[in-house]
Amino acid sequence: MKEYIDLPPLLSAKGRVRLPGSKSISNRVLLLSALSMGTTEVHDLLHSDDTERMLDALDALGSSVEKTEDVYRITGCGGNFPVREAKLYLGNAGTAFRPLVAALALSGGRYELYGGTKETPGGRMHERPIGDLVDALRQLGADIEYLGFDGYPPLRIKPAMLAGDVVEVRGDVSSQFLTGLLMALPLLGRTVSIEVAGDLISKPYIEITLAMMERFGVRVERQGWKRFVIFGGQRYKSPGEIFVEGDASSASYFLAAGAIGGGPVRVEGIGSESVQGDVRFAEELRKMGAKIEMGPNWIEAKGPDGGRLKAIDLDCNHIPDAAMTLAVVALFADGETTLRNIASWRVKETDRIAAMAKELGKVGAKVEEGEDYISVEGLRNEDKEAREGAKPQVLPDPRSSILNPQSGIDTYDDHRMAMCFSLAAFGASGMRINDPGCVAKTFPDYFSAFAGVTKSVPVIAIDGPSASGKGTVAQRVAERLGFNYLDSGALYRLLAMAALRDNVALDDESTLASLAERMNVEFRGEKIWLDGVVMGEELRGEVCAAAASKIAALHAVREALLAKQRAFRRAPGLVTDGRDMGSVVFFDALLKIYLTASAEARAERRYKQLKEKGMDANITDLLQDIRARDERDMKRSAAPLQQSPDASLLDTTSLTIDQAVDSVLAGYWEKAP
Repeated sequence: MKEYIDLPPLLSAKGRVRLPGSKSISNRVLLLSALSMGTTEVHDLLHSDDTERMLDALDALGSSVEKTEDVYRITGCGGNFPVREAKLYLGNAGTAFRPLVAALALSGGRYELYGGTKETPGGRMHERPIGDLVDALRQLGADIEYLGFDGYPPLRIKPAMLAGDVVEVRGDVSSQFLTGLLMALPLLGRTVSIEVAGDLISKPYIEITLAMMERFGVRVERQGWKRFVIFGGQRYKSPGEIFVEGDASSASYFLAAGAIGGGPVRVEGIGSESVQGDVRFAEELRKMGAKIEMGPNWIEAKGPDGGRLKAIDLDCNHIPDAAMTLAVVALFADGETTLRNIASWRVKETDRIAAMAKELGKVGAKVEEGEDYISVEGLRNEDKEAREGAKPQVLPDPRSSILNPQSGIDTYDDHRMAMCFSLAAFGASGMRINDPGCVAKTFPDYFSAFAGVTKSVPVIAIDGPSASGKGTVAQRVAERLGFNYLDSGALYRLLAMAALRDNVALDDESTLASLAERMNVEFRGEKIWLDGVVMGEELRGEVCAAAASKIAALHAVREALLAKQRAFRRAPGLVTDGRDMGSVVFFDALLKIYLTASAEARAERRYKQLKEKGMDANITDLLQDIRARDERDMKRSAAPLQQSPDASLLDTTSLTIDQAVDSVLAGYWEKAP
């Protein structure tokens, strides 16, 4: 996948999504299957980086794993891995690394466990604390050595004499420490108690662990959330086959889309019978005003009757991962949303509190972060206000505009950051997300699935050569539909005017690009303003047009004006004309038209237009100029004029303006959902 993905501004969300398998359940099931007696058929396993790391580790440890279509057959080792010495590289998969450390520490072999890969060990995993789990295992006599910094991976495990029947572990850093102990202690064959020091966070993930252990024949007595007793004489036994639930954390993005975008959006694979705590995310959306319906294996979300969500103040201990989604949903809520008891965010794939605060700031949100909380103030619905108040359309600065910051949203190699911020595309100008490939950790096809249930602001892109009539046609189509209109050529002419005003040479690419970024443009009805000055007929004159054609061939100039053009894509839709609107600027346009006419017809139209304005013109000179401009536009290296393969050809040589407009509208209504 490329280094970034540009999401268009979104209008609404509606549809159904079948969720991938839960990451937490998938890796628990894989390890328990390997530790069991018998063969387990695992259905609906999540295909992701995390599960691949666990499967690689089990293979390296000698477990038998067979894949047939979408079913994995895992033959267990009864608690004794055949390979007694190995080096394991577990990427950034905390749900694989921590339980494996516990299981291998009690298995009597020699093992080294690293983050990253064999070629590049390390990564974020070597920054994620594991000292509390190691301390707990050492209480039982486990021999574990730090190979780097104390308290952090990588680790070396050696055979040891194991003893003791009580172990204490901290519960206020990561629930994965307790999960690892719970899953490993049955390997000792005797009764062992776990005492939890401090307040246990992420309790729902412990409930998943207990439920999965029971499916494999091991019962744990939970005495509140402070003491867990694993009775001796129990061994893991295969249930024969097991189905992995859909991922409740992944469901949160689609449910949130339904709440923000109107819905209904239904997620399938989780529901009222789910064992995952993050399923309760739906109830928190309900508190924000969303309409929620639920069945045994599905949840559906719609937007509130009033259209706007409302802020909440929430203790998020019960939905630690899904709570991240609420931080972005808060952008679309009235008031200030505060998410509390989220200290565990700081020791995940990244420091999620700090990362979320920084990236929300990029889209203009007012954010406050603390050690274990984050507060987000909702943004105004600027599109709605502009429509109702008929405010002038002002091109926002792409570096600070919601929601297409020039630098993009950084994701910190954290899948949940990428998926959360896709929801911000419901803002005014879309969203650029850097390193989108990080979603492979839990949901490789996320962006495709997200696009399948969302509707973007529609664009009609009309490209064509000079004087073909595309501007007049585009403007009238926009009026008929009530859409916004962008004359992209006006931006290049405005830049030409600014260059002539400031005595900037038309071949000074870097200075022109800088000028393009700085210039302030406003469209007020039929008037166009440049840096506070209304433009006159000189903007349409031949001198300006010729200068605009020259600077439009410069790569840096086109790149500088790209974000300004895309900022026009606002509800309810956009009609735009130019030379690369469908091929480059709005490559995902709903309808693309290549509008042309013979050079002779275009010269005659231009001649009449200039004469009507009382300007001197020579039709022979105009024809020569049009042919020269066509040649220049078609052969330039930066976005040359050409008909896109998916654009419809409309030759207006023998058509009236009204006929051309009707043809474009017919094409739109044929494609409009």
